[in-house]
Amino acid sequence: MKAVVAGGGIGGLATAVALAMRGHTVEVYEQAPELTEIGAGLQISPNGWKVLQALGVADHLRATVFEPEAIEMRMGVSGRPVFRLPMKGYAETRWGAPFMHVHRADLVAALATRLRALAPAAIHVGQTIAGYAQDARHAAICTKAGDQIEGDVVIGADGLHSVIRGQMLGPDQPTYTGNVAWRAVVPVDLLGADAPPPTACIWAGDRRHAVTTRLRGGTLANFVGMVEEPEPTAEGWQVTGTRQDAHAAFAGWHPTISALIEHAHVLNRWALFDRAPLPRWSDGRVVVTGDAAHPMLPSMAQGAVQALEDAWTLADVLDRAESDVAGALAQFYAKRIGRVSRIQAGSRANARLFHRASLAGRIAFYGPMAIGARLVPQLIHARQDWVYRYDATVPS
Repeated sequence: MKAVVAGGGIGGLATAVALAMRGHTVEVYEQAPELTEIGAGLQISPNGWKVLQALGVADHLRATVFEPEAIEMRMGVSGRPVFRLPMKGYAETRWGAPFMHVHRADLVAALATRLRALAPAAIHVGQTIAGYAQDARHAAICTKAGDQIEGDVVIGADGLHSVIRGQMLGPDQPTYTGNVAWRAVVPVDLLGADAPPPTACIWAGDRRHAVTTRLRGGTLANFVGMVEEPEPTAEGWQVTGTRQDAHAAFAGWHPTISALIEHAHVLNRWALFDRAPLPRWSDGRVVVTGDAAHPMLPSMAQGAVQALEDAWTLADVLDRAESDVAGALAQFYAKRIGRVSRIQAGSRANARLFHRASLAGRIAFYGPMAIGARLVPQLIHARQDWVYRYDATVPS
């Protein structure tokens, strides 16, 4: 089988690796002139790390990842701890793989390195996708330059603003969530005593929250902040904001948050839109995957991980497809839609929970959580079992 992949991000590269490992021919077409990603941190939970291990990519990342000591929550203004759950070492025992932080650019580079080892000429950059075409036996992506690249299947891994999805299902009507996200990466040595803890830390507040993590062996601090705002800004990873606006959004917050904003070289700021689950992900021999199929809010840190799960599952069903590619793509949707829809809903719910506005609301929610984490932490961990214990690489 020959698979033509639109998009050279995490989902597209992972899918290409998974297919190439099974002996299929793959071609990846990316519109950027270079295969790079903007600097940002990702949390790779155990369910994602299992896929990276199966893809042969985990070993490429071990020199650059960071394993957090714990997942914790603190109050955004005071820094007062709410709960702390052990993660380093514990995750592998409970869920079968570690919980890791990784720089997005490092993950893309590792996937590209692995793919080039399997298929040296598979990656093509500077190719803007205009759509797709197909007949009963073949499918092709169409570039704006007028070329058609034909294969047995077309995989649209072209992200949030997917051209492939747009042709397949028409223009979408995303719903503004009322939240704007800020993101920055800062060298830890610039932060001194205000460096964030070596954990995955949620900082909760009034109609806003932040998450801090460490990257590249702990040398970089990653900051993501979500703030409720009535009017949306642009949607997209590379929209920048001003330092003044970021400080205003987190005015009076803990010095760790203020220091991250102050020392950030670039502060990205974009509106968060939500999309309802799609009625289908495929059209004949064409399929969408990852953010093109099921974009989700960052409040469960599962966007990249679900793209990895998609990659392995899609490669598996295509490998068993024989001649019925369309049937395999329908099976892929059936296998994945329930899980990703539940995670999308959970991400929406988390965004609301972290933004308790009233003091009474915060006490009612965080109080029992703090007590439970101290007395019966295994019950708090158990709430994540359905997400983290899942293993897409085990045949179902």
